Amino acid sequence: MNVKIRLKYFLTVFFVAFLCSCEKKYQRPDEYNVDLFKDERQENTAYVMSEAEAYDKSDMVLSSSDIKLIDSSSGRGKSFFIYKITSGSVRKTTRDSVVAFPIEILSTQKLKLKQDSSYIFLEKLKGFRFIAEEKKIKYQWVSAAPVYPVKKESK
Repeated sequence: MNVKIRLKYFLTVFFVAFLCSCEKKYQRPDEYNVDLFKDERQENTAYVMSEAEAYDKSDMVLSSSDIKLIDSSSGRGKSFFIYKITSGSVRKTTRDSVVAFPIEILSTQKLKLKQDSSYIFLEKLKGFRFIAEEKKIKYQWVSAAPVYPVKKESK
């Protein structure tokens, strides 16, 4: 009888140890992840518009070399930047026939401005209601448009 009790305890301990030592593959989901969109994912690539595409999407296009950053909300929530254009020429407009300079615009991206004259692609301001009322801002930078320099025409 003593042998039967020892055998019973040994088998119980052996069975519990066997169950605990079994590794279940389904508990490790990293090995079984299936990426359904691996061909469609493009990490660290941003869409950049061509000059013609940015011109077509814009409500107003200005050319100016006199644009300065006057304010930003960098580090205070959603970043935006306010630029002031003191002079320039209108290349395209769909809304306003006359533009009174200086004009302030809003951009959700920091613009890499150069000293040369650049095209400024603008669209009607979307959102930012309180800032628009306080600063009298009507336009914002077209979001995917980069800064393109004005090409000098040869004569």
